Amino acid sequence: MPAVDTSVAQARRRVLDRLHEWRVDQHVCEDAQLLVSELFTNAVRHTTSEKVSCELWLVGLRLCLEVTDQGGGPHPLRPRPGDPVDADGESGRGLLLVSVLADDWGIRRSLDGGPGGGHSVWAELTCSPAARGH
Repeated sequence: MPAVDTSVAQARRRVLDRLHEWRVDQHVCEDAQLLVSELFTNAVRHTTSEKVSCELWLVGLRLCLEVTDQGGGPHPLRPRPGDPVDADGESGRGLLLVSVLADDWGIRRSLDGGPGGGHSVWAELTCSPAARGH
């Protein structure tokens, strides 16, 4: 999708549609939408990407989602899991929220990155068998 603010809402809607197709529990859907919103917003606001992608898949009882940018931002993505975050600061709170909501998450270099090097930020949530409805 284009790396513009309006794409954030579109990404959330697409994720929700797919999760409803998969009959994922509403609580997990809400957390996934919030995660995608935070990660997609970070990619739009903190990189010079022309496009941002969002992927999600189910692996067993894990919902995995990943947002990938093309890079080019002025500062590297932070924090990494385990790094301290200034909850009162102007930035970093989105990734703090990701660290609270996700069962696991991380940042890695993207193979799709441009000259500035892109990033993929991934997060995982647990889905219970009954909640998935499969």
